[in-house]
Formats: sequence, C-alpha cells, structure tokens
Amino acid sequence: MKERIRKMIEGHANLDVGLAELGDGDDLYAAGMTSHASVNLMVALEDGFDVEFPDEMLKREVFESVAAIEAALTQIQKGS
Repeated sequence: MKERIRKMIEGHANLDVGLAELGDGDDLYAAGMTSHASVNLMVALEDGFDVEFPDEMLKREVFESVAAIEAALTQIQKGS
C-alpha cells in the first residue's frame, strides 16, 4: 500500500523535494504540498483505492504524511 501511496503523492502533491528524500512520517506540507495539491491527491487516492474519504477525515492531518494517509486508508477499508 505504501508504494501505491508514494506513487500517487509523486504524481499529485507537487512537492519541492524528491519523495525519495522523505520518510513515511515527514510532513508533506513542509515539503511543499499546497492545500490545492492535497485535494488533487485526495481525489487520486479515492480513485486509486476505490474509497471515499468521509467528511470527518477531510482535514490537514490526514494528508500530511505517507504514514497518516496509510492509516486513514486502512481505517476506511476496514469500515467497508
């Protein structure tokens, strides 16, 4: 799952640094992701994992790192 998430981040987050330089817990916003790019990333994640982020998960913390995204996707998939 982590590799799929990383590929989607690479394609949609418009980071100022290479994703390979970031650890799973590093802040994607600090690495240059804008709120607009985070929305693009969210849509890509929803399409790629065939899920929908519930309203209560539509907050900055959910998309701030690879680890946070993975935890959110895992939670959504368990709830399905």
